[in-house]
Amino acid sequence: MSIAVLVKELRERTGAGMMDCKKALEATNSDMDAAIEWLRENGIAKAAKKGDRVASEGLTKVLVDGNKAIILELNSETDFVSKNDQFLALLDKLATNLINSGLKNAEEAASFVIDGETVETIISNGTATIGEKLTLRRLAILEKTDGQEFVNYAHMGGRISALLVVTGTDLDTGRQIAMHVAASNPAYLDESQVDQAELAKEREILKAEALAEGKPEAIVEKMIDGRMKKYLKEICLLDQAFVVDPDVDVRKAATNAGLEVLSFTRYEVGEGIVKEVVDFAAEVAAQLK
Repeated sequence: MSIAVLVKELRERTGAGMMDCKKALEATNSDMDAAIEWLRENGIAKAAKKGDRVASEGLTKVLVDGNKAIILELNSETDFVSKNDQFLALLDKLATNLINSGLKNAEEAASFVIDGETVETIISNGTATIGEKLTLRRLAILEKTDGQEFVNYAHMGGRISALLVVTGTDLDTGRQIAMHVAASNPAYLDESQVDQAELAKEREILKAEALAEGKPEAIVEKMIDGRMKKYLKEICLLDQAFVVDPDVDVRKAATNAGLEVLSFTRYEVGEGIVKEVVDFAAEVAAQLK
């Protein structure tokens, strides 16, 4: 039986990572039972048992190194663990070693080697050591030119991180705009980035709403134009009212400061993760029946 087939079987039986399964088989001369025991002895099988748990807490982090910057999200099961020194050290290690990796996403990072171990193994070892499921959920590596600047802001120690690429020298205002991104969660930089299908769908919804209100069809189109402008102000960063000075939009605030916002990236811990809410009282009551 080939090593690839054995690795696949061992992964299915233990839930351990591919490289860990390969190491276990090499260390035990491809003896399946001995390999499972090897994984248990090394705490990896224990980590694998946590694989079906939901890791929706954790932290985000931004690290800047010259013309490169990385933003990443490392998840844990509880907020308490995200304050653990071992967790924070792991987050720093990943950011420091991945910033110059050229990786495009967290999936590619799984096989990236740091100090002789893959990121997948490092995360698995962290899970075994800390006692909670850990997940490198996502990352993005950005590059800028010498004439551009990175500005970033971390809210609540990294619950939310925003990373911007700008031109200009007023980085205090740039940081305020990064704070705005963290607070307002825009979906796009400006209207040019909005998917045309999304705009068409929103227009249809607004038209249906206007007609349902009994508005004359002759003025419906004008109403829709106004409501579309309002919609774009809600989802586009540069059109949003600036949180620091709501009398101007972000575009005007940036222009007044001699800045141009070229891009932004925003990570919020756990966004989009569906976490099961357990009713412990109902669970206990059900068991007592």
